[in-house]
Amino acid sequence: MFATDSVSVFAEGTFEEQIRELVEYTTRGRPDDERASVLQPFKDIMGEVAEDKPEEMDLDRRRAALELVLGNTKGVGQGTEQEIEGFFNLLFSHLLILYADTSPEARQHVTSLLSVLSASPSEQSSVKYRVLSNLFNATPRTSALRLPIYTTLLQLAVFNGQLEVVPLSRSNIEHSLKEINVSGEEKSEFLKFIVDILVQSGQPEAAYEFRLAYAQSLPPSSELLQSVAADAIAAALRQPSILDFEPLCKIEAVIAAKDHELFPLLQIFLNNGLAEVQAFADSHAAVLETYQLDRSQLEHKVRLLAFSSLAFDYIGRDLPYSQIATTLQIDPSEVEKWSIDVIRAGLVSGKLSQTTQSLRISRSSARKFEREQWEALEKRLLTWKAGLASVIEVVANAQRRGDPGEVAQAMIQNEQGSQVESAA
Repeated sequence: MFATDSVSVFAEGTFEEQIRELVEYTTRGRPDDERASVLQPFKDIMGEVAEDKPEEMDLDRRRAALELVLGNTKGVGQGTEQEIEGFFNLLFSHLLILYADTSPEARQHVTSLLSVLSASPSEQSSVKYRVLSNLFNATPRTSALRLPIYTTLLQLAVFNGQLEVVPLSRSNIEHSLKEINVSGEEKSEFLKFIVDILVQSGQPEAAYEFRLAYAQSLPPSSELLQSVAADAIAAALRQPSILDFEPLCKIEAVIAAKDHELFPLLQIFLNNGLAEVQAFADSHAAVLETYQLDRSQLEHKVRLLAFSSLAFDYIGRDLPYSQIATTLQIDPSEVEKWSIDVIRAGLVSGKLSQTTQSLRISRSSARKFEREQWEALEKRLLTWKAGLASVIEVVANAQRRGDPGEVAQAMIQNEQGSQVESAA
């Protein structure tokens, strides 16, 4: 999820020497009597076990010494950024050596350190980012400790208005969650947390991607299933840039929400056009208000999708302005404006011709790709295949007769066939 270079200070010496350095760092700036009260227990721990004691006792002693340091870590300390980072790197190192990452003690100590880091002054944010990312990278890839560490890192970034410093890729997050040994419920909660912070940070498009992941993570028995599905549907309809509804419609949670009041509107955007949206808006004004859906924005989106569906049937051909105007229920004078809009949206590629009053379609997106669309694609491919075979035969015959005009004509046919191939 997050990577950075680790910087380590206090790296040399025996365990006792390293722990002494850690303890002394935690007491910097304290009065002498307070420092002495902290150092004395450390001396007692280090001096109470003889050399011939069993190894397991030495482990207990080391843990006691480390816990002394942990108990006295009240903040990032008084040091340079390099010293702060080095202190926590060494502290994490000993913590992960002395405790299994799956143990309750490790979870307790890491949680305590995360609280300390979160409560530290905000002006130390840069070093805290590095400390947290170092801790994340120091834990095993499957460790459940990674989830609270990364959560704290995101909380810090949101608090400082710097969410851009933390990479948030849906594919990377989902891959990491598959590796981490935590419950499905914890994974779902984490994805919901990401949705919330992205919305809070004014990134609704990025939040939508994680809404889908969150909805997919919920088990069929979850009581949240329908509300999460409804939120995802509303977000897709509300966001101007979301024009591909097929991934949403394939999510089990959304399929299970077929009786929800928003589901018919989603189906309209997947299958129908402007008239159906207007009819729904007329009869469900309260639904639009509840989910903060703007009618004019919905009509604009469905026009773009209807344009795309119409263009899909004209790939490799000229689509008349009059047909576009009829489908979109617009004045013919507005066709070129809508053509530019649909091209900018990435739904259609083509070339406008004022002379022929048509749009030459070279590519168009289908709202869904099911049997009907596969059959249309098969038909285009077969047409192209037959045309190409004819061109090859004409070229071969022309070359045998040495007729350059016939070869040129064949090349023109070949170019037309290539357009169909590209469209397919």
